[in-house]
Amino acid sequence: MGYGKSKLESPLVALPDCNYNSRMRNPVIVALDVPTAEAALKLVEQLAPVSGGFKVGSELFTSAGPDIVRRIRGLGAPVFLDLKFHDIPNTVVKAVAAAVQLDVQMLTVHASGGVEMLKVAEQVAQESAWKLGHAPPLVLAVTVLTSLDTAALSQIGLDPNVSRQVRRLANMANQAGLRGLVCSPREVVEVRQIVPASTQLVTPGIRAQSAPADDQKRTLTPREALSLGANWLVIGRPICAAEDPRAAAEEILKEIAE
Repeated sequence: MGYGKSKLESPLVALPDCNYNSRMRNPVIVALDVPTAEAALKLVEQLAPVSGGFKVGSELFTSAGPDIVRRIRGLGAPVFLDLKFHDIPNTVVKAVAAAVQLDVQMLTVHASGGVEMLKVAEQVAQESAWKLGHAPPLVLAVTVLTSLDTAALSQIGLDPNVSRQVRRLANMANQAGLRGLVCSPREVVEVRQIVPASTQLVTPGIRAQSAPADDQKRTLTPREALSLGANWLVIGRPICAAEDPRAAAEEILKEIAE
């Protein structure tokens, strides 16, 4: 499709200092899985000092539209746009270009969209960012959703071996030139063995030892995920649904630091 590679390097999410340890990179991305812009912005204001960034997913984006991304960016917070683009390459090209216009730091596409779709997603992210004069977002290929297990994969006609399916998709994304992946923390070790060391691994399905798994099937604690090789932890309900979200986030960071 002729999209040129940018000479700008993709940044990691620009992170604020943690108040308990200013030298530690904050790996926690808070999932703003809330229904309104007002609820999301309240959480951003509370959690920005103790968060590495904020994930805007389907619920919030559908409710509040692109403006919620602009407002969060206007507060100086990094944004991970998690809309999991999965369509024909031309449609994904247009969607990724629109996301770059919003100045997001990360965005997702489904690895199962195929090599051509993955290639053009990365290429247009690079080219669009270059034209705007800023570094491109990290395009992340989603491997297997953390809500899926062996039985669920079988139901939809895929390889029932979760690890094997994740490895297959991770290899494909790597061949397509993507610089990041989304996988459950339980597949991090295997993925690390087959992708370049520079590949950024973003892991949802993070739960404290005492927290309920909710609808997640393949979970680990924050410390376990990081120790296995994850770069970023996406955490939603354990923080946002807590009685005191700020305290919950600080407790997670303290656990990681210890």
